[in-house]
Amino acid sequence: VIRESSPSSSRRADCLGSPNKTGRAVSPPRSTSVLTTARASPFSAAETLIPSSRHRRRGRYSHQIRAGFSDPQIHLLPTRHQLRPSSAQIRPDPLRSQGRASSLTDDQAPSKQFTVESCPVGGMESASLHTPLIPGLPDEIALICLARVPRRYHNVLRCVSKRWRALLCSEEWLSCRKRNNLDESWIYLICRETGIKCYVLAPDPSSRSLKVMHITQPPCTGRQGISVEVLDKTLFLLGGCSWLNDATDEVYCYDASSSLWSIAAPMPTARCYFVSASLEDKLYVTGGLGLTDKSPNSWDIYDLATNSWCAHKNPMLTPDIVKFIALDDKLVTIHRAAWNRMYFAGIYDPLDRSWRGTENEIARCFSSPTVVVDDTLYMLEQTLGTKLMKWQEDTKEWVMLGRLSDKVTRPPCELVAIGRKIYVIGRGLSVVTIDVDTAARVDGFLVTSSTGPLVEQDLSPERCRVITI
Repeated sequence: VIRESSPSSSRRADCLGSPNKTGRAVSPPRSTSVLTTARASPFSAAETLIPSSRHRRRGRYSHQIRAGFSDPQIHLLPTRHQLRPSSAQIRPDPLRSQGRASSLTDDQAPSKQFTVESCPVGGMESASLHTPLIPGLPDEIALICLARVPRRYHNVLRCVSKRWRALLCSEEWLSCRKRNNLDESWIYLICRETGIKCYVLAPDPSSRSLKVMHITQPPCTGRQGISVEVLDKTLFLLGGCSWLNDATDEVYCYDASSSLWSIAAPMPTARCYFVSASLEDKLYVTGGLGLTDKSPNSWDIYDLATNSWCAHKNPMLTPDIVKFIALDDKLVTIHRAAWNRMYFAGIYDPLDRSWRGTENEIARCFSSPTVVVDDTLYMLEQTLGTKLMKWQEDTKEWVMLGRLSDKVTRPPCELVAIGRKIYVIGRGLSVVTIDVDTAARVDGFLVTSSTGPLVEQDLSPERCRVITI
C-alpha cells in the first residue's frame, strides 16, 4: 500500500489506508506491504501492485511505483503478516513479463519507475523450502550432531527426509566428519561367484577383524577383465569383456554416500585385462586387450571434476606395462621386456608427463598384491610361501617383515590398508590383520590376528579398495 505524505492529495487506490484524527495511518489490509513516500508530490501518483514474472513462481511480488513530479523516497515498513494478496489487488502486466516497460493508462502520467521487492509472500510456503535439519537447532549445530552418528547407520539417516538424504551426499557432510576425526573407512571387495559381487567390509573392534556390512551387485555382473579404482567416495568399474561381447569402453561408478550405481563417461578406448591406477583425483589406464591399431600404446586419463577422459600418447619407450603403483604423488610403472622376459621399473611424473627409469629391484612386485601405508610400499609375496615384504627407500631393496601360514591366509590373497593396519583377505573372505607398528618392533616375528571365512562360499577376492566417509 502506498501513502502520500501530502494531505492535499485526494486520489488513492481502493486498498490505501488514510490518516485518522490523531495523524496516524489506519492499519492497511493484512495482505500487502506498506510503502510510504517521504515528501509530497504536486501531482497524483498512480499505484499498481504488479507481480513480477521473475519472482512469481517463488511467491514474491515487485511493487511498481510511478511518481508524477520527482522521485519519491521509498521506505519499507514491516507488516505483521505476510499473506498472499488477493486477485483484486494484483494486476498482471504482460509487457513486463516479456522484459519490456509496463504500459500506462490514460490517467497515469509518464514518470520514472521504481521496483521494490517485498519480503517472501506466504510464510508457510517459504518455511517448507528450508526445513531445519533438527527442529529447534541451528543447522550448524545439527550438522555436528548428525555427523557423530556411526557410518553403519547412515542408511537409516537417508530414509528420514529428503533434506537428510541430500546432506549425506554433500561435500559439507564429508568435510565435517573429516574435520572432527569422525570419518570411517570401509573396504569394497570385488569377488566373483556366479557373477561380480561387491562385498562391503568394515573393521569390527570387538573381533579385531572385519565384518560384512552389505553386498551390492554392479550392473556389469557378467564381465571379465574389469579394473576397479576409487576416487574420493566413488568406486569405479572400468572396461571388461564377456564370452559373447568384445572389450568395452563402459564405466560404472558406485556412490558410497547414496549407495547408488550410475554410468560415468566412457573410456576413449575399449579395454579389458588392462592396467589402472588412481592418483590426485585422476584415473590412469593403459595396456590391455581389445586395443585397435590406432591406439596400441595410448594412455587414457579420467578427470573426476569434469567427468571426462583424455587420451595421451605413451611417454615411455617400452609399452609393456604390467602394473601401476601410486607412490609419493607419482606412478611407479612395472614393465616386462619382450626380448628377455625380464621385469624392470620406471617412474612417471603426472605434473610434467615425463618418464624416467628407476631401480629394477622394485619390479619384484609385478605379480604380488601391494599396498601403500604412509608412503611406504608393502608387498605380499606368495611364490615360496606367504611373506610380507617392505620396500626400503633408502637402500632400494625389499625387506621381509615375517612369514604367514598358508592355512591362515588361504591364498590367493589381496592386500588393503586402513590406517596403520594391513588386512590380508583370502579365499572365503578369511582375514589376517597385521599392525604395522607392532610388526616393526618385533624383529623376526610377525604378530597377527586372524579370523575364519566370513562367508560360506569359497570366493576368491579379485580387487580391494577403500572408501572413507
